[in-house]
Amino acid sequence: MNEELRKLLSNPTASVPEVGRVCFNGMSRNASYAAAKKGHIPAIKVGGLLFVPTSELRKKLGLEVVA
Repeated sequence: MNEELRKLLSNPTASVPEVGRVCFNGMSRNASYAAAKKGHIPAIKVGGLLFVPTSELRKKLGLEVVA
């Protein structure tokens, strides 16, 4: 696991574009939001903003959840 991914997963949530870029091989901002809308990137909506819960992202990526 590289340092950028480790830092992203150390927070409870991450931005959709950041997850697309770091976890999915440089995915563009628009493609990241499209993937979240389709459910390929797990996201929750808070107000008008989308966030990716890193616990769900770990499951999606097949990484162990650290308690």
